[in-house]
Amino acid sequence: MACVVLTALVEWFLGRTWFGPDGRFGIWEGSIWSDHCSQRIADPYSFSHIAHGMVFYAGLWLAGRRLPVPVRFLLAVLLEAGWEVLENSPIIIERYRQATIALGYEGDSILNSISDIGMMSLGFFLAGRWRPWVTAAVFVAMEIACAAWVRDNLTLNVIMLIHPIEAIKAWQLAGRPVP
Repeated sequence: MACVVLTALVEWFLGRTWFGPDGRFGIWEGSIWSDHCSQRIADPYSFSHIAHGMVFYAGLWLAGRRLPVPVRFLLAVLLEAGWEVLENSPIIIERYRQATIALGYEGDSILNSISDIGMMSLGFFLAGRWRPWVTAAVFVAMEIACAAWVRDNLTLNVIMLIHPIEAIKAWQLAGRPVP
């Protein structure tokens, strides 16, 4: 809990707002093209954070299977919290704008960042309860469903942040609604 509070305070210090630029609380924003995406409790990218938890569970099991699960969970929370702070730093916000389809991305609200940590925790919890093949199948199903639904997912997001591919960006932008 202290890690989540510290994450919120660091983001607030970095100029993030609690509920986004409009100052309104919201539960769901279904459009990745909306100004409200990454401002509410959940959005299509919440599935990517659930996937983070699954990946962290697997990676920490491989790297530290002798560590008790609560310690591995704490490490996963620290990783996700670190990512949330980095993701909302000016350098990563600008990278998203330049390299990905997040053309007008302004960063997450603090509410969304805290929720993202919760979504990762859900993914970690599920991965710990399910058989590995079930976790892998759900991970792949989420990735395929998100690619079909919003033309983005964790895999594409990582590719586009690390080594953008114009063909992927063009395909993703082709799904953008016409104003």
